[in-house]
Amino acid sequence: MNIVTPDLCDAHPERVRVVEPIFTNYGGRIAFGGEILTIKCHEDNSLVKEHVGNPGDGRVMVVDGGGSLRCALLGDMLAANAVKNGWAGIIIYGCIRDVDDIRTMDLGVQALRTIPIKSNRQGRGDLNIPVTFGGVTFKPGEFVYADNNGIIVADRALEMPV
Repeated sequence: MNIVTPDLCDAHPERVRVVEPIFTNYGGRIAFGGEILTIKCHEDNSLVKEHVGNPGDGRVMVVDGGGSLRCALLGDMLAANAVKNGWAGIIIYGCIRDVDDIRTMDLGVQALRTIPIKSNRQGRGDLNIPVTFGGVTFKPGEFVYADNNGIIVADRALEMPV
């Protein structure tokens, strides 16, 4: 599906929730979307590492890193694993690193900023709980769509208008 978030907003105004424009598009896949899997973690990407190793089946991982700008929750090795396992994209309310390599991968990646420091893995975090950032609550099983225009969330899959 060719995703264009302005067209989805125009076609489904009552269905979409628009995330505040605080994210930058870093991935090689500019536009992406899919069913949401959520992770809530703070400066610990243990669950991100675990789940990029699982089948993505075209889903999008939404990571609530608390907006921390102190360390990266995604780098080139985890992003490559996400590509290998069929994830459509990853949205991180926090930082990533290895951005030049990530830009070459067939993976949608949006994050707040970049930083070269890796996270400290301690095995902490929550999986598949509602997370809220950017003025929107992301719920597991809902759908998220992202491109250079922004990020939108819907309670079910949306069809692009013709």
